[in-house]
Amino acid sequence: MKFDPKKLNALAVRLHGRQIGVINRLAGDRQIFAFEQDYIDDRQRPTLSLSFKGRTGGLVTALRPVPRRVPPFFSNLLPEGHLREYLAKLAHVNPEREFFLLAVLGADLPGALVIAPLEGDAKEDDGHHDAGDADRPREAVLRFSLAGVQLKFSAVMEASGGLTVPAGGMGGSWIVKLPSARFAAVPENEFAMLELARRAGIVVPDNSLIEMTEIKGLPKEARAPGSKALAVRRFDRAAGGAPVHMEDFAQVFGQYPNDKYHFRSYANIASVLWAEAGEDAVAEFVRRLVFSVVIGNADMHLKNWSLLYPDRRKPVLSPGYDFVATLPYIFNDTLALSFGGSRSLSEITPGQMRRFADTARIPASPLWKIAVETAERAAAAWKGLEQADLLPKDLRASIDKQILGVAATVK
Repeated sequence: MKFDPKKLNALAVRLHGRQIGVINRLAGDRQIFAFEQDYIDDRQRPTLSLSFKGRTGGLVTALRPVPRRVPPFFSNLLPEGHLREYLAKLAHVNPEREFFLLAVLGADLPGALVIAPLEGDAKEDDGHHDAGDADRPREAVLRFSLAGVQLKFSAVMEASGGLTVPAGGMGGSWIVKLPSARFAAVPENEFAMLELARRAGIVVPDNSLIEMTEIKGLPKEARAPGSKALAVRRFDRAAGGAPVHMEDFAQVFGQYPNDKYHFRSYANIASVLWAEAGEDAVAEFVRRLVFSVVIGNADMHLKNWSLLYPDRRKPVLSPGYDFVATLPYIFNDTLALSFGGSRSLSEITPGQMRRFADTARIPASPLWKIAVETAERAAAAWKGLEQADLLPKDLRASIDKQILGVAATVK
């Protein structure tokens, strides 16, 4: 999509194909989001985010403008770090100008949202782009528009088992996670940990380890050392590709992506789940949290926990994702958020679990049993996990030490 930035002042926000609001660009480089009145009046309206839910259950509509960036919920839809810079460069957009980045990337966002220039607000541009821009199809940008720090691509599975990055990035039902240029065997690591999680009783999406040569249309800028990538089925897409709305917990708490390690704890997440999704969701959350400590996954920040809205209104906990044993890469690392007053990855204690429950204001009695069962199942499954054979010996030995060591503390 081409647009003239000088004329672009409003972005339409569509949820399940329905326009529910507008992001307006104001004087002084400020942005404000406003709901459409018919969405406000609709008692059966689809949920956009729990961050817009008031204390009495109503919709929060008194929203304030924010400088330079877009409001937190929308900021979290955009990529981070090097991926953002890469996409912004392709689109000839300043990576810090989130309003314009949303205009370019808004056709392929997580969940059931589509964000695009308001009809009639910005016409086809008159050549206000850098030389050579006309020779590059703007649709190529959209194929790389999923949020996340690690480079991911929307893709469709071919009958041959390979993966193709679709033109425009539309309709993809898989995400391809490429090797890391910094750390060894990250796709193999996550592939093994996802299978271990499944055997420990955790719900995870379908996934497959694939050869890099099977990925077509991959730009040279995206290639990194390593021969394999991880393909994960998108859980925000139903059968046939229909979108399922979702939000991560940075969005739930109204925090910007750069605050995903700050201001909240795992107890805060559990408290929301207890109130909004119920006891089973809390049990599954605790199972995943314990599993993350057991494998030494220090990176379970707010954006690595998400809610889905399969009925468009009531949230459920999404399948688990981003399970990577990070401790072998970053020695002496600690948990992304506080867990019962501790960030330690070396043990889990009954006292820690009680403090976690007290802070979350949830019953403590079933939690320790969940912790023990999860640790025992993970340790037992690890001993016979054939996917572990894919890991380098030193990485496997480090993970083995972590799993068996932490599991021994949870009894």
